[in-house]
Amino acid sequence: MDTLFTKTSVPRAYFTLAMPVVISMIASMIYNLVDTFFISQTQNPNIVAGVTVCTPLFSIMLAIGDVFGLGGSALVSKMLGSKQHESASQVSRICFYAAIVIGILTAGILLVFEAPILTAFGASSGIRPFASAFYRIMAIGGPLIIVSLVPSNLIRTEGLARESMIGSVAGLVVTILLDPLLIFGFHLYAAGAALATVIGYLVTDLILCAYVIKRCRVISLSWHIKKSTFAFAGAILVIGIPASMTNLMQAFGTALLNNFLVRYGAAQVAAFGIATKIYMIVMLVMVGFAFGAQPLVGYNYGAHNQKRFRQIVNFDLLVEVVFSVIFAVILMLLAPFIVRLFMTQKTIVTAGVLLLRALLSTTPFIGAILVFTTVFQSTGKALGAFLLAISRQGVIFAIVIYVAHMLWGYLGVVWAQPLADVLTCLLGFVIYRQDFRRMK
Repeated sequence: MDTLFTKTSVPRAYFTLAMPVVISMIASMIYNLVDTFFISQTQNPNIVAGVTVCTPLFSIMLAIGDVFGLGGSALVSKMLGSKQHESASQVSRICFYAAIVIGILTAGILLVFEAPILTAFGASSGIRPFASAFYRIMAIGGPLIIVSLVPSNLIRTEGLARESMIGSVAGLVVTILLDPLLIFGFHLYAAGAALATVIGYLVTDLILCAYVIKRCRVISLSWHIKKSTFAFAGAILVIGIPASMTNLMQAFGTALLNNFLVRYGAAQVAAFGIATKIYMIVMLVMVGFAFGAQPLVGYNYGAHNQKRFRQIVNFDLLVEVVFSVIFAVILMLLAPFIVRLFMTQKTIVTAGVLLLRALLSTTPFIGAILVFTTVFQSTGKALGAFLLAISRQGVIFAIVIYVAHMLWGYLGVVWAQPLADVLTCLLGFVIYRQDFRRMK
């Protein structure tokens, strides 16, 4: 493990750790596209819109899981870099069992407050029955989704990125296979898509936990937790909460955008749902590269290897920007054809193409934002991570979409996210220069 993190060339170490995560993200991307494709084959905009408005629900669960998954892995990476193996093991145990408890509590809260939450997500009367069917099953399965973020992130700190990938991909394959059976075979439609997702995460959890038990030398699921270890809980939360804010703000941003789009009809919400899933082709791969490199960044920062740390960050930025430009251009050109694969209604195709091209226009800026965010998380720069997390789809986006809608109406809604991306990237660059200007 030490050789990979400290001596292997930066490009080789980077891709060794990042590519399994990227492959996991590609599998997730395929699932998102297949899931949306099957739902879209109903040719019912209300069903597609019903599932779309529940997108924030999934983001909320990921945000909660990230508190312990990303918070724990960032802390463990630094501990491994400074050879604090026993402390790292204890931190991993706290993260796993805290995620289980919080996951169960979250499921209960989501079920009790279903009505007001769906209203906040933008579920109008026409789409609410479909949204509700999807929501309830996802809420019940919430603990499985939340817990999965912990072992999938923690085992990568020991260099087991391939094993993390296998667990994630296996669950996604199960979900994809179950989708058509449950959606059409059992005529469950939106509920079938949710049930397939929950079962897939159950498979992922079982595989990842088996890898922790059999392959990990430091990461542990043991019940034995030293009382003194709880002193690390604050450090986990300091890193994990800002990290989780990215997904929480994604939930907020999606819900806010849905609330604006629903004013223009269910077709616009359905178009947004389709455009978002296609857009994720680029986004998920970029996320894979950024988070795949996170253990490498954290380890070398913890080991005070400043030269290698900077080399890794610069290489990460190069990969993100080059990849995003190439693939964004390709998807922009193919946008009309791809959108028609999902739904053929002219209104939805026109709106979907416009939304997709707008979202893709600023992907290089998002790539840089991802690098800055993961660097702040990996190095314990909680304030920088928090500010970026609440900006892109949170504070900055909220301000931009309200102002842009007042000035340009529907087009203002469409271009609000790209404008927020540029502003957030500038903010990230300023914070990065400020925090790391003394490192040589």
